[in-house]
Amino acid sequence: MYRSHTCGDIRTSHIDNKIILSGWVQKVRDKGFVVWIDLRDRYSITQLIFDEERSSQELLEKARSLGREFVIQVKGTVLERTSKNPNIATGEVELLVSELNILNISLLPPFTIEDQTDGGDDIRMKYRYLDIRRNPVRNNLVFRHKVAMEVRKYLSNQGFIEVETPYLIKSTPEGARDFVVPSRMNAGQFYALPQSPQTFKQLLMVGGMDKYFQIVKCFRDEDLRADRQPEFTQIDCEMAFVEQEDILNMFEGLVKQLLQEIHQVKIDTFPRITYDDAMQRYGNDKPDIRFGMEFGELNKLAKHREFTVFNTAELVVGIAVPGGNTYTRKEIDQLVDWVKRPQVGALGMVYVRCNEDGSYKSSVDKFYDQEDLALWAKQTDAKVGDLICVLSGLAQKTRTQLSALRMELATRLGLRKNNEFAPLWVVDFPLLELDEETGRYHAMHHPFTSPKPGQLELLETDPGTVKANAYDVVLNGNEIGGGSIRIHDRKTQETMFRHLGFTSEEAKAQFGFLMNAFEYGAPPHGGIAFGLDRLVAILGGQETIRDFIAFPKNNSGRDVMIDAPSPIDPAQLDELHLKLNLNESSIKKF
Repeated sequence: MYRSHTCGDIRTSHIDNKIILSGWVQKVRDKGFVVWIDLRDRYSITQLIFDEERSSQELLEKARSLGREFVIQVKGTVLERTSKNPNIATGEVELLVSELNILNISLLPPFTIEDQTDGGDDIRMKYRYLDIRRNPVRNNLVFRHKVAMEVRKYLSNQGFIEVETPYLIKSTPEGARDFVVPSRMNAGQFYALPQSPQTFKQLLMVGGMDKYFQIVKCFRDEDLRADRQPEFTQIDCEMAFVEQEDILNMFEGLVKQLLQEIHQVKIDTFPRITYDDAMQRYGNDKPDIRFGMEFGELNKLAKHREFTVFNTAELVVGIAVPGGNTYTRKEIDQLVDWVKRPQVGALGMVYVRCNEDGSYKSSVDKFYDQEDLALWAKQTDAKVGDLICVLSGLAQKTRTQLSALRMELATRLGLRKNNEFAPLWVVDFPLLELDEETGRYHAMHHPFTSPKPGQLELLETDPGTVKANAYDVVLNGNEIGGGSIRIHDRKTQETMFRHLGFTSEEAKAQFGFLMNAFEYGAPPHGGIAFGLDRLVAILGGQETIRDFIAFPKNNSGRDVMIDAPSPIDPAQLDELHLKLNLNESSIKKF
């Protein structure tokens, strides 16, 4: 037995007890006549003591020989500490060591194994196994486990059955590039790694499983951001004999339970907002409703003067920044520069100060009088002391730009508090999106999403207006899950494929198995998938998922710890009947 207790167990009730501990050396403090060692494991830190009065010279020297991150076992007696440490659970006691065994030595770590480390992201990712020893990372992984267990508990109590679906599947279009896997036994043919278990969970409904869930790995070969990984984890769910309302109620209950159990936050009901309203009021389909600053459209109020910028714009829209009138002219100029950044892309910004005396001062006073500006203030719900920020241009682009500004200002003003949670449902998404470059429509969610009842016929005449039986759950300005009621009959599914540009042959080749299944008594069904990584990060008070994944990839999709992806042996290529066709532009050096 390497230990009788963990380094987080020992309390004053253990005084005079003989115990065994094992762990890593956090710190050695040598005062000559006494040596203290902080011993760390997953649970906490326990202070070890060696001194000239009670420890042999051999034991003292052995203690002095220890370095950071040495793995040791100690046996000894629990004593009350003279100088107590209230910051750790074991801070009232220490262990007088009678026996010390070195289980393994360690090189000097490339960064300090402490809460506030001196290691940058790159070096910590290269030595991720060391980074995991740090409390913040370890606590994040424990937190992820806690969330996953709550999910499993809730769904199991609601009658869901966890079923594993295959990882080696057929390549199907779901919005991103597939990762493909060559088959040695089937020369020239490839599996794909699933972007989601979508078709399989629908087949499980056809199979009568009724309620399915799976915490499952998914893979998408797409450009990465801070909140994206090439492999990620979904909470994947599907139900049979349900309508949209049944899905919303069921999974609203899941989010409520998570907030209650994890943060003791009670949410009564989730607001519901249509996609069109979300875009009009917030400029995006995942609005953060923890604060106001709703959009106020100013077309009717701003296009009656001789200000050409507004008169030629498709949309003039503004927000009221609470307390923003305190901004100096320099700070406002910095905001203008911020919206002009390539990442945002605005051409400029008009502002209006709402002064304490009830007057208004704007950057366009030459064109608009006090009555005009008062109407702007009313439309944007601006109060005395606020600052109205106005953007203009093409409608969709301008809404996106103002949404980015709204989120940036909310962050600067401290309105996006990590301990506040504001979930909502966004419903009635468009079924199809028009690709401006190709002039073709593609599915906004995926090709298996059903149109809203009574709108199927519009696919023939006005496909852009058709609404989907689809819904997203949003938390603090982040989409944490999305789903839809599915198509469950062959005729409708064939119609959908046709409008997405599939020939009947292409549809049959890629999805014939699913459409065949629909002819054998497929029930009405629908579901949802949550991004576990993102859900955990937001519940943990962050928006970057990487710190909640044990071994994440970097922004280039590389695992710098194991150096993957990497070339493979030519013999393996021969076995797979593959030949590389590389040119200089396709070879990246890392």
